[in-house]
Amino acid sequence: MNDAVRGGALEVASLTVTYPGRARPALDAVALRVDAGRTLAVVGPSGAGKSTLLRAIAGLLEPQSGDVRLGGRSLLGVAPQRRFVAIVFQDDLLFERMSVRSNLRFGLRARDDGDARIVATARALHVEEFLDRRPAALSGGERQRVAFARALLSDPRALLLDEPLAHLDPSLRGRVRERLLGARRSFEGPVLYVTHDHAEAMTVGDELAVLIDGRIEDCGDPQRVFDRPRTLAVARALGERAMNLLATNGEIVGIRPEHVRIAQESEVRGTILRRESTGPDAYACVGTPLGEVSVRLPGGSDARAGDLVCLAFPPEHVCRFDPGTGVAVA
Repeated sequence: MNDAVRGGALEVASLTVTYPGRARPALDAVALRVDAGRTLAVVGPSGAGKSTLLRAIAGLLEPQSGDVRLGGRSLLGVAPQRRFVAIVFQDDLLFERMSVRSNLRFGLRARDDGDARIVATARALHVEEFLDRRPAALSGGERQRVAFARALLSDPRALLLDEPLAHLDPSLRGRVRERLLGARRSFEGPVLYVTHDHAEAMTVGDELAVLIDGRIEDCGDPQRVFDRPRTLAVARALGERAMNLLATNGEIVGIRPEHVRIAQESEVRGTILRRESTGPDAYACVGTPLGEVSVRLPGGSDARAGDLVCLAFPPEHVCRFDPGTGVAVA
């Protein structure tokens, strides 16, 4: 394979995939770019097309139109094993009858220093003590770290991660994610990481793309996408609590629950309908003349259902959307 294919940015241009018997495309003219050494996190709900996107890039299915380029060269028509693109799935897909060492050796391309690389990669992902065990003896997090190590050992030029933490208990995800991110820093190619968890996406991604119904609704700096979404669909999709969206003066005004303030005086007054605790945070749902407003309560707040409150919407945190198009307006 030409070396130009083996490095540089991963680009997806107008990629369209339609499954037989379905009228709506699973991917609708998707366009993305991930530069070498960067991670693009793609977040979206189940059925948005996230796994389809990765499978099309890896060559596991052929798109109806569009292109996939790595280092400026098209990968269309190139066999999956010759694309130098590694993919880690939700399920680790380890060989159960092989030891961890043999599983990792299976991922190696022909190299003289194979054994040394296996040990070094296993050490980077903290699985070196399991090299002589079989996968059945490992926990879910340990198995997924082995799968990630095997992907790195295949000498990829791009790395695709398909919700690699989805099957892990919440208490394990943070630790496993830190191990993956630590090992990822030694990988010089582009990484595409898909997940349904917006907090995970914002943690792992240098950039964030939001995929909904097969289309990219927004893409850019993760904090900008979260605070200033470009469409109503993104405003509704991101956040532990969705953005408050209120119809007023012929437009839709949006503000995150984290940015609403309980004030001494305000033009917007309401009654707390209910209080919800998530552990470290507490939220109040406030009934107002504009509709229900979700508010993150300050630490130590004793606000409870039935209390009358005044709400302030700091203008620097307010977003406005055209009600007809759903697109953000200046």
